[in-house]
Amino acid sequence: MSLGLSVVIPVYNEEASLGELIGRCLAACRGLELDFELILIDDGSRDRSAALIEAAAGCEPELVGVILNRNYGQHAAVMAGLAQSRGEVVVTLDADLQNPPEEIPRLMAEMAQGFDVVGTVRQERQDSLFRRLASAMINSAVRRSTGVMMHDYGCMLRAYRRPIIDAMLQCREHSTFIPILANGFARRTSEIPVGHAARRQGDSKYSLFKLVSLQFDLLTSMSTFPLRLLSLAGCLVAAAGMAFGLFLMVMRLVYGAAWAVNGVFTLFSPLFVLIGAQFIAMGLLGEYIGRIYQDVRNRPRYFVEKVVGQQAQGERP
Repeated sequence: MSLGLSVVIPVYNEEASLGELIGRCLAACRGLELDFELILIDDGSRDRSAALIEAAAGCEPELVGVILNRNYGQHAAVMAGLAQSRGEVVVTLDADLQNPPEEIPRLMAEMAQGFDVVGTVRQERQDSLFRRLASAMINSAVRRSTGVMMHDYGCMLRAYRRPIIDAMLQCREHSTFIPILANGFARRTSEIPVGHAARRQGDSKYSLFKLVSLQFDLLTSMSTFPLRLLSLAGCLVAAAGMAFGLFLMVMRLVYGAAWAVNGVFTLFSPLFVLIGAQFIAMGLLGEYIGRIYQDVRNRPRYFVEKVVGQQAQGERP
């Protein structure tokens, strides 16, 4: 049986805010007066999040809990929730309550205009300056690479129509960035401004290492542009090397051999430039080869330990 709306929320170590999250999401969805389900995916939490989800699923008929056997990452957890969803419209949301669940009706109103994907733009963001600057750089890179002019790809509060969900579920690559993947299938997209609150409980799950890893996922999953950029960088380095060689030749003729320390300066300067360019190229090629290796092995993105809730007994795609 299909439903009007599915709300999919990945959860990782959010026991402090889980009760408030469930209450606010249920209140927002019940105000829409349509059939809905709230799907919470526990992504291998080390606190009591999984137990709280199971308990809530036993009390609330609209709530479905998906318990993964370990931590697979935010986007893999969302894909697990999408696979369980039955709604004609699916809304994804973070569990930290920085994006208010009360914005869900506004997303549904925008979807009613016939859009396939509705994104959101966080207003007056409560994140650190580093996070805001990094987000601005990545959003600019994504817009240039995909040609889809959305302004906040880092916000998980988004709405997708069922055909887009079905198309995404057919994609088997492991390095998946859901907003970009969805836009690749969407014909009509839109975005609306939404509120953004400071995190009141718990800590951000994105460390500096995870943020860097996410940026590599973005660069290598959405296009082969970095590889083309390497060719351009190689041409620029070669041109700079020839220009520098010409400059050294002229300076040697003008000031003599002593000016370039009898040739030592001439040798080491272009050598360091070329070695640096080679290491950058090898690193990017290694990223692509590593992701090819992951996809060739064709292992599952995640393993669902169990699905709990009264609606979990129904047929799912």
